[in-house]
Amino acid sequence: MREEEKMARDIYQSLDEKWNQVPFSHISESEIYHMSQMKALIDKFQLTDPVTKNADKRGVFENSSLKKLYDELLLSGNTSPEAAFRAGAKVEEVDIRDLKAEMAKTTNEDIKSTYTYLVRASENHLRAFVRNLNSMNISYTPVVLSKDEFDAILNSSKGRGMGMGQGRGCAQDCVRY
Repeated sequence: MREEEKMARDIYQSLDEKWNQVPFSHISESEIYHMSQMKALIDKFQLTDPVTKNADKRGVFENSSLKKLYDELLLSGNTSPEAAFRAGAKVEEVDIRDLKAEMAKTTNEDIKSTYTYLVRASENHLRAFVRNLNSMNISYTPVVLSKDEFDAILNSSKGRGMGMGQGRGCAQDCVRY
C-alpha cells in the first residue's frame, strides 16, 4: 500500500507539471502524507519498505502491476486535462478497492484505523476529480468500483482523511478543488 500511495503521488506530480491544475498539486501533497502513514506502519511492524530505494525516483516501482498502471495512466493523462482528471479518478478507485481488500485481511486495529482514514481521503480525492470533470460538463463512469459503490461515495458526506485539517496536503478535505 505504501508503494501504491507513491504511485498516486508520482502520477499527480507528473500531471500537475503537464496541466498545472490545482487538484493535482494539492492531492499529491496528501499522497506524500499518506506515504508517511504507511511508512509508520512498516516501521512499527518492522517490515521491508518497498519504496526506500526508489522514494525520489518518479515512476520507479518494485511492483510491476503498479509500474504498468502508472505508465498507462501517465500516457492517457498527458493527452488532455479531461484525461488527466479521469486518470486521477481511476487512481483513487484503485486505491479504495485495494485498501478495502487489505483491510479485510487484518484484525490489527492500527492498520485498520490507518486504512480507514486513507479510504476516506481517497473518497474525497475521487469526489474532487469527478467534480472537476463535471465542471467541464463531462460525466465520469467508474472503471474499477461498482456503480453502486461509486454512487454511494459521491452521495456521501465528505469524510476526513489522514492529514486533513492538519496543515498537510489538501488542508480541509480536498473536495474544494
